[in-house]
Amino acid sequence: MEHTYQDAWIIPFIPFLVPIAIGMGLLFFPAATKRTRRIWAFLSVLLLSIVMIFSAILSIKQINGSPIYQYVWSWTINNDFSLDFGNLIDPLTSVMVLLITTVGIMVLIYSDNYMSHDQGYLRFFAYMSLFNGSMLGLVTSSNLVQIYIFWELVGMCSYLLIGFWFTRPLAANACQKAFVTNRVGDFCFFLGILSLYWMTGSFEFRDLFEIAKNLIANNEYNSLFLTLCASLLFVGAVAKSAQFPLHIWLPDAMEGPTPISALIHAATMVAAGIFLVARLFPLFTVIPYIMNIIALVGIITLLLGATLALAQRDIKRSLAYSTMSQLGYIMLALGMGSYRAALFHLITHAYSKALLFLGSGSIIHSMESIVGYSPDKSQNMALMGGLTKYAPITKTSFFLGTLSLCGIPPLACFWSKDEILNDSWLYSPIFAIIACFTAGLTAFYMFRMYLLTFEGPLNINCTNYSAKKNNAVYSISIWGKAGSKVIKKISFFSRLNDYQRVSLKENQMNGNGISNIMRLFITIKNFGKKKTSTYPYESENTMLFPLLILVLFTLFIGYIGIPPFDILSKWVTPSLSFLHSNSNSSFDWYEFLRNAIFSIIIAYFGIVIAFLLYGPAYSYFRNFHLMNLFLKRGPKRILWDKILNRVYNWSYNRGYIDGFYEKTLIRRIRGLAELTSFLDKRAIEGITNGVGLISFFVAESTKYIGGGRISSYLFFYSFYVSVFLIIYLLYISS
Repeated sequence: MEHTYQDAWIIPFIPFLVPIAIGMGLLFFPAATKRTRRIWAFLSVLLLSIVMIFSAILSIKQINGSPIYQYVWSWTINNDFSLDFGNLIDPLTSVMVLLITTVGIMVLIYSDNYMSHDQGYLRFFAYMSLFNGSMLGLVTSSNLVQIYIFWELVGMCSYLLIGFWFTRPLAANACQKAFVTNRVGDFCFFLGILSLYWMTGSFEFRDLFEIAKNLIANNEYNSLFLTLCASLLFVGAVAKSAQFPLHIWLPDAMEGPTPISALIHAATMVAAGIFLVARLFPLFTVIPYIMNIIALVGIITLLLGATLALAQRDIKRSLAYSTMSQLGYIMLALGMGSYRAALFHLITHAYSKALLFLGSGSIIHSMESIVGYSPDKSQNMALMGGLTKYAPITKTSFFLGTLSLCGIPPLACFWSKDEILNDSWLYSPIFAIIACFTAGLTAFYMFRMYLLTFEGPLNINCTNYSAKKNNAVYSISIWGKAGSKVIKKISFFSRLNDYQRVSLKENQMNGNGISNIMRLFITIKNFGKKKTSTYPYESENTMLFPLLILVLFTLFIGYIGIPPFDILSKWVTPSLSFLHSNSNSSFDWYEFLRNAIFSIIIAYFGIVIAFLLYGPAYSYFRNFHLMNLFLKRGPKRILWDKILNRVYNWSYNRGYIDGFYEKTLIRRIRGLAELTSFLDKRAIEGITNGVGLISFFVAESTKYIGGGRISSYLFFYSFYVSVFLIIYLLYISS
């Protein structure tokens, strides 16, 4: 056992072998390296699989009660300052490492086919392995300085991956936006690290927690200053995990390849901020007000993310806002002190969201086969529909992921989200009401996404589609004015009519008399056979295999946190020792079922509303809106229509937050930069250039004085001496 822990330092370095080998191969043997590019993909999967097996062994040891292990070695020693590097293996580390490796392997296998026709295939796998290694190094770090190093590596890799297709202006703007937004959080994080070191004199977690606790107990530091230092650390997590108000980079990050979206939004970059808060949890619990700030940011984020996902047309951006909302649930749980519930939802959400993102990639991959479909069309849900008969396996996996995220039992996210909702009632009834309302919104927008994509008719000949390029909300560039236009107001019910243009009878005619179950069996029979068509088709086996594995995780991973299994409690119990909580108390099934029924009813209510507005049955009452069931034509109906339209436009325009930032921050900063540039060129450089010009003219005029005659030199010499003597005598006489 001791040897296993001592060898844990190799965990982050094994994935780094792939980018090193690819770089060396392209440098010395470029032709051979490009010809054998599939070998590098296999090597990436193999090395990450080795890390996964190693992390599984460490996790089993932690579950069986092995103590927390930390191994450090000195990097630099100077007088009283000592900086150590090392690895820390505890329940939180083992959870994160296992999560990163399992999701990472599925994404790498999926990417082999998804990126097979891309010219940057080798570069993609080099970035991916570097990204995985950086994240593994972050979660195994034993001190804040080491975390910050890998924190910046993760940010660099995300910049490279989001802007992977850097020739596209939108991708270039998106990676710059993500980079600059995260620099705000990283700078605050760095200030927080320095502040903590100034107070405690240590970067190591164990020393830092103990010293800070003693300082607070003895009132040796001002509580406001301590809260400020903790808030600076938290801002770093806010930016990395896309929490309000630094969430604006997340939807634009969808400009990268879909496997990147799955990796960033499931178990890596956005999970880094959650990991930081969980790692510093013993510190935050003893500092006044900071836990309330974390809970407040979490509740705002989960509600904002859900409302912004309601009207998005881009399937990946809708999932991105869903990720933002679910991370808000996790942050809320951490702020409430529900450490176990937060880790539980982090695990279940990671697998479910990876399944949904990879499923969306399979959908996009299928839609791109249609003649004339550009990337913006292949991701637009308004141009989909009816994909059930073309991609039944993708449909089934996406449906299960949707049910899980909606909180429908017995899928994974139900168990973890319900635990957070139960804890929220004990913390604050207002927060609990908002969290439950958001759960209903989650069910609505997730089934809206599913219905627009898979049900109804296939809208490949949609000529009435009104989402033109000049009206769409794309990434707002922080470097120029392109892409910053906000769309005009849109009627909610007119948009519903755009989504439902073909009658139910036409949809049935497209079925050709074959049932969906029969198509599913036909697709499984032809599993792995590549098809080409002008219509959508099911993805290849290397893309479907990760989906099927993630379906298993989505179905069964939730059972690790409930009796009679409850592996999670055994897993994280050592991390809960500082909370002085009743984490080992018996599980009350009656209370759990009573609260679960309430949350399930809310979820089903959102699903029913989605079916009424976007389901196939809508064609029967397309001119008989849902509100006609409750309100007749009149002032109340007009008021209700205005409210719905305002909500729709708020959601579709991203809450106008990007435009607000552009007007209040970006334009002012750009104006200040232009003013500074003007002063630098005209004032500072002008003075310097003026001195040079004066020196030049003086030298030019001086050279004409000397003619080579000694008599002229003596004349000027006598003249200047006489003038000097006269001035001197006048000065003395005065």
